[in-house]
Amino acid sequence: MERFYPIFDDVRWLEKALPLGVKFTQLRLKNRSLETVTEQLQYGFNMCKKFGAELVVNDFWEVALNEKYDWIHLGQEDLGDADMAAIRRSGLKIGISTHDEEELDRALSFSPDYVAFGPIYPTKLKEMKWDPQGLPMIARWKKYLGSTDLVAIGGLNLETGRSALKYGAQSVAVSTDISSHNDPCQRIIDWLAI
Repeated sequence: MERFYPIFDDVRWLEKALPLGVKFTQLRLKNRSLETVTEQLQYGFNMCKKFGAELVVNDFWEVALNEKYDWIHLGQEDLGDADMAAIRRSGLKIGISTHDEEELDRALSFSPDYVAFGPIYPTKLKEMKWDPQGLPMIARWKKYLGSTDLVAIGGLNLETGRSALKYGAQSVAVSTDISSHNDPCQRIIDWLAI
């Protein structure tokens, strides 16, 4: 798993990020028609193939299954609706969001390829009902996960991202730190350097 895992809300971000060297990324396409989502994912998947990168599809597991993509990411609320047996039969790799120990136990019952844990710090991307977990919880969760990869997410910047890796995260997922930066491309380059 790549140490830097940017999450983007539009395929146009990939046009900037992939030529800079991003190798593992997610498209989190909310509040769009299924047709728009399908088009963006197809374009993004083809672009990722061109640059030797992997694309993670957020939520739209049926599209990922039908189009034979490689990765999906599911939130806890999506696990109840997803056909996990079909997903596993297809060979799709899975990441699952977690925020507390109960969710972690539930996620691990599906044998995910990675578990996203957070928010580590307060986040601006979406309102969270969970308090920030802080860096020390990463080390605790990593012990519990064993060989399953841990992705730290939530309010991370370059400094705290480095710390998250030192505490045991295999990867750091980042969105707002890039999208709200006055020079997003330079910020991606800075992230790739860690």
